[in-house]
Amino acid sequence: MTTKELINLLEKCNPDALVVMAKDGEGSSHSPLDDMWGGAYRAGEVGYLTLSSALLAEGYTEEDIISDGVPAVILRPVN
Repeated sequence: MTTKELINLLEKCNPDALVVMAKDGEGSSHSPLDDMWGGAYRAGEVGYLTLSSALLAEGYTEEDIISDGVPAVILRPVN
């Protein structure tokens, strides 16, 4: 699903509704959406496209870059 497709689906929803995510593919555990960030996706893993000075200050390194992935929006549920 692309960001555009997700936006189209969300536009049909109640804008005051809580966003809840399944924590696994079977939907046996759920948690509210906590955060999101833009990065890259490659075969089951996510990372950054580039490192900003803020990310470097947080301790991220070149190992956290996925240069051969596709741009992605990563949604994180509350733990």
